[in-house]
Amino acid sequence: MRGADPARRADVLERCRRHGYDAAYIDDDRRFADFRLLVSDMDSTLINIECIDEIADIKGIKPQVAEITERAMRGELDFSAALRERVALLAGLPEEALRQVYEQRLRLNPGASELLAACKRHGVRTLLVSGGFTYFTDRLKADYGLDQAYANQLEIVDGRLTGRLVGDIVDAEAKRRLLIATRDALGLAPGQVLAVGDGANDLPMLREAGVGIAYHAKPRVSAEADIAIEHGGLDAILRLYH
Repeated sequence: MRGADPARRADVLERCRRHGYDAAYIDDDRRFADFRLLVSDMDSTLINIECIDEIADIKGIKPQVAEITERAMRGELDFSAALRERVALLAGLPEEALRQVYEQRLRLNPGASELLAACKRHGVRTLLVSGGFTYFTDRLKADYGLDQAYANQLEIVDGRLTGRLVGDIVDAEAKRRLLIATRDALGLAPGQVLAVGDGANDLPMLREAGVGIAYHAKPRVSAEADIAIEHGGLDAILRLYH
């Protein structure tokens, strides 16, 4: 903000937050079209649910799994260990449960459609990086025209979840590495990258991006991100960089 007093920044942002407004200090001359890459988390960021919790609900163990998810997103548990523990609880569920979650429970978060449309309009590449599952990221990529998507692969044998994962886990460090690899492959500077997420496992990629945005995030994430959207939808990003 041109002419703004840096010493008042924290106080101004806290006053806005207290009164229910989203606010941020940004470069006056920056426009959304100046960015070339948008990197987004999936669960509770691009979409309205934590997929693993909804899968667990079909098995009747949502409270048990959701409690682990919440602690992992706050950074209280090792992400990889917590993921393996939760996936193990899903053993025996039919693959049909995944389709049910995608078709009946999963929705884009408010403002996501507008944000993705703006990316297409301005030629901003989209990268979805998730600690969730490829079953969902692959379908989102196909349905909404995302450029790239990475997540964890559930092992399915004879149409049922085995309670195991296939391959390496997409954790916080993997998200950061995927951002860097995509950015470098496109020949971009760090300042040309926006990243958005809500959990502690998103912090490394938010720090790596030119602008890291916390979306309805855990308190630690909102405190450390460059911008925190706590009330509006994802299209608030477009209003900041109009």
